[in-house]
Amino acid sequence: MLSIFRRRKAGVTTTDTQNPRTTGPDSLAIDLRTAVMRTSRRLRVEATGDAITPGQYTVLALLNGNGPSTLRALAESEHVQAPSMTRIVNALADQGFVSRAANPDDGRQVRVDITDAGRAVLAEARNQRTAWLAQRVAGLSDEDRQILSRAAHIMQEMSGT
Repeated sequence: MLSIFRRRKAGVTTTDTQNPRTTGPDSLAIDLRTAVMRTSRRLRVEATGDAITPGQYTVLALLNGNGPSTLRALAESEHVQAPSMTRIVNALADQGFVSRAANPDDGRQVRVDITDAGRAVLAEARNQRTAWLAQRVAGLSDEDRQILSRAAHIMQEMSGT
């Protein structure tokens, strides 16, 4: 099949690439969750390199997609404490990837925005992630690529994107 399915029973992990579990929604949910988490983790690691960390990538992606934000809103989005987000934003600002300015709605707050350099490093990281994934997809059979394409569409529909 298109991926490796791992089973954990009594502390033993088995791998079965030809006969994935199809016994019910709970089993499939476990397999999907595991596959998505591992792939996501691997993609995060593949594209960060020396320029930015995975956390910095996420902040740049948020700013690029949603526009300027406060430190508090970024921290809430990422489920981290304000000091952690301040460190991430400070590192990005030091590299010229974000700018900080007084929030026009509340001068006591700082508004963070992505810069052109931030957009460039974000695009490069995305390109690296796409290249890594494309390399793996290229190694699949035509049948598995078609299955994976359909699965990707289904997953997008399920997630409402």
